[in-house]
Amino acid sequence: MANSLIIKTLNSIKRNPKFLTTFSSQSQIHTRLFTSIATAQEPQSEDPSSSTFTFSSDGKAHKNDNNCSIYVKAPSSNSQTTSSSSVTMPMSFMTGSIVGKRFYNEVKVRESEDGVGWSVMLDYRTLKTPSKRPLKLPTLPLAKAVAAEWEYQETDGIRPFSMPLMKLACTALERVPLTRPKVIEHLMKKFNQDLVFCRAPEDNILTRGVHERQVEKIDPLLDWVESEFGFKPVVYSSFYGGKQEDGLIKAIENLLKKTDDCELAAIDAMASAAHSLIIAIGICRGKLQIEDAIELIRLEEDLQVDKWGLVEGGHDLDIADLKVQISSAAVFLGLSRRI
Repeated sequence: MANSLIIKTLNSIKRNPKFLTTFSSQSQIHTRLFTSIATAQEPQSEDPSSSTFTFSSDGKAHKNDNNCSIYVKAPSSNSQTTSSSSVTMPMSFMTGSIVGKRFYNEVKVRESEDGVGWSVMLDYRTLKTPSKRPLKLPTLPLAKAVAAEWEYQETDGIRPFSMPLMKLACTALERVPLTRPKVIEHLMKKFNQDLVFCRAPEDNILTRGVHERQVEKIDPLLDWVESEFGFKPVVYSSFYGGKQEDGLIKAIENLLKKTDDCELAAIDAMASAAHSLIIAIGICRGKLQIEDAIELIRLEEDLQVDKWGLVEGGHDLDIADLKVQISSAAVFLGLSRRI
């Protein structure tokens, strides 16, 4: 039956050859209606050092009409290329995108020109932050560690997600000095919902094992908080936590205000990954080692994995990512301190 329909269709096309012409013209109309063709033109500008591209949806040039065109700034073709003694990383560096191929051969470390801090050199260029500030690291060990991240980049592309120390350094040098009050406010806003203050119910058969493990592993950390700050934390059987004593809140806030930029950047990164400011402070004060902190963070989930099994491509990636975030922030914190 299908063959007979095809034969009838071909015969009707032979008897009416204009059908194809009509169909072709209609398809072109629909193509113009349902596709957008981006064309570029350079309108006249009073500033000869700049140029603008106009992208329209109909393939025609427009001037100053209401066509909802999109204007994108482009570099001037008349600008001359000049050699530079520094290299500035784009803002995409902070988002994790691949920023381009490796453009340098040798990575070195030298003391900053003003004698304050250490700089990383890519060939003859001095490395700068995304906002074009000199990347002056406080200690030589931290500078060497950042230089090692640049040294181990592949030739086919620079991968910022493999450079956690560089990212933390940019955060400490750029974002923390400008947003310090907001960073502290954000950390204190979530303090009452800290991971170590949330306790699984003891009277539930499904969560009794989790509660016993939390008492065993987390209570020593809470005892340390009481001895360190003079106030005993209150635990709650709620995802939303509960109100802590004003004295403890004030003591933690004062501690954050006394930190330097590198310490606050590291604490903020660890608290974000751990969902716990107390664990971050414990690492900062030397109470917790990296392995101990990761065990506390994953305590409940690891019990679930032991009972129900590990999901490949899920739990294993979460564990690896957590180890990178906590370890890199802890290493950054240690290397940034002047001995």
